[in-house]
Amino acid sequence: MTIWNLGSINADHVYAVDHILAPGETLAATDLTTGLGGKGANMSVACARAGARIGHIGAVGPEGGWAVDRLTEYGVDNRWIKRLDVPSGHAIITVAEDGENSIILFPGANRALPIEAIRAALAEAEVGDWFLTQNETNLQAEAAALAREMGLKVGYAAAPFDAQSVAAVLPLIDFLILNEVEAAQLEAATGTAPGALEVNDVIVTLGADGARWFDNRSGTVEDFPAIPVTPVDTTGAGDTFTGYVLAGLDRGMPMGQAIGLAMRAGALMVTRPGAADAIPDLAEVQAFLQPDRSQG
Repeated sequence: MTIWNLGSINADHVYAVDHILAPGETLAATDLTTGLGGKGANMSVACARAGARIGHIGAVGPEGGWAVDRLTEYGVDNRWIKRLDVPSGHAIITVAEDGENSIILFPGANRALPIEAIRAALAEAEVGDWFLTQNETNLQAEAAALAREMGLKVGYAAAPFDAQSVAAVLPLIDFLILNEVEAAQLEAATGTAPGALEVNDVIVTLGADGARWFDNRSGTVEDFPAIPVTPVDTTGAGDTFTGYVLAGLDRGMPMGQAIGLAMRAGALMVTRPGAADAIPDLAEVQAFLQPDRSQG
């Protein structure tokens, strides 16, 4: 099957700093790198690196050809990425010595995609495919409705959190993933806890405490402990987790098994600097934390 991802494509400008800036503070960075990012691009790369067939639906500006090429190098089908006369999206990211980060987003072309481009992409989808989206593009609700009408399963990462966008998409989805802060924001906005939502599967990521899966069909809740690592950069860790979960489900894995694999992918990813370019492939994830059988 195929995962169709309506998602952002950004240039990530990553500044290494001693600590996250406080209001009014000026701080010299110790390093600067630029690479591929955006929640959408990160998730597409993660899906591809996890072995899924992934078609990215999105847009870049006149200067964004390098990002499209990079996605292709990682195995993402780029035929539905439009070149628009709008600057590409970009992010200014500061990463502190303890791995924590802060991010400023410029949406650019990510929020200028025409609905015709989404229709053209999903015209090639098949019943049973997955559709995935986040809150860094336009037309999420319209695209989710179209995907649902066509018999696709719909996944949604409710980030960056926006109450109006989430309210529009919630009735259309089968799978919801969000972090602990976003879950609290969602409950405040809707008055409904994750385990009471009319969504089949809800995953709340808990950072160093792991993840929690709400199976709302059965009413059960399962916790998954985090894998202890020393973080270098947490940028894109949640996106990596999401992509690996969706790729696992697309391959027919039970949810618990898909989450377990995604936990390992996210843990390995945060030991490396960068976003999309740091996402491990399936072989690396499967080998992570396994005993070295060549020894002894």
